[in-house]
Amino acid sequence: MRENTFISSAEKLAEEAFSRQSAIFDTIYQPNIVIQYKRERVWKHVEKYLSPQSNILELNSGTGEDAVHFAGQHHNVHATDISTGMQDMLAKKVASLQLSNVTNELCSFSSLENLKARGPYDLIFSNFAGLNCTGDLKKVLTSFSPLLKPDGYVTLVIMPGFCLWETMLALKGNFKLAFRRFNSKNGVPAHIEGIHFTCWYYKPSFIIDCLKNDFRHISTEGLCTTVPPSYLENFPLKYPRAFKNLKSIEEKLCKSAPWKSIGDYFIITLQKK
Repeated sequence: MRENTFISSAEKLAEEAFSRQSAIFDTIYQPNIVIQYKRERVWKHVEKYLSPQSNILELNSGTGEDAVHFAGQHHNVHATDISTGMQDMLAKKVASLQLSNVTNELCSFSSLENLKARGPYDLIFSNFAGLNCTGDLKKVLTSFSPLLKPDGYVTLVIMPGFCLWETMLALKGNFKLAFRRFNSKNGVPAHIEGIHFTCWYYKPSFIIDCLKNDFRHISTEGLCTTVPPSYLENFPLKYPRAFKNLKSIEEKLCKSAPWKSIGDYFIITLQKK
């Protein structure tokens, strides 16, 4: 594992939180049917923009579920994360599967100028809101261009400032969760495994604006707009027919306004000019 230790005090809290969770991360999330749906949607989106044997830089790679998938599609993945625990789990998974096309590096996405494996890459990829853990997303985004080949892509999965499903939880009296994203300018408290840190929420337009000089917007899709968020993990088990119907509806609506920006996440892809 290559190491990069240029991280802020806020990032250190997030690193500790996710390192504590790393040993049980797959046990918690792999059986979750909604998460399985989300990953398949993201993979389907990404694969539209990948040529055979593409070189991928993955940010906040976690335990390596996405890296393993793309390696299995014969792409080369350099998987980075700030969490030592997540990187350790990823390295063990890659070794057990004997994957020669996955490398990893301990690196903060806010310090990509210090990345040792600088590519250039065909795709920079970040899944499941890892980038919501920074209050300076613009700094991260503007560091992408030098790492990409001409016509290379960026695909990010981000949590927006409004989620329809979350807001509807106010009808059940869960006002804290329902409105947690509404006042996120200065960050919103989050906690994992007893560690408290801060997260922020972003609109697709913010990302497009930050990258407009070097990138053109290709696509935005809503994720978990009509499908419930993954923390409602029992929904598919209690209501399998409804879950199937909601997936079908989401597939039809996910690229249309307002659905593409009011889900639990949105998937956004841009291409380097």
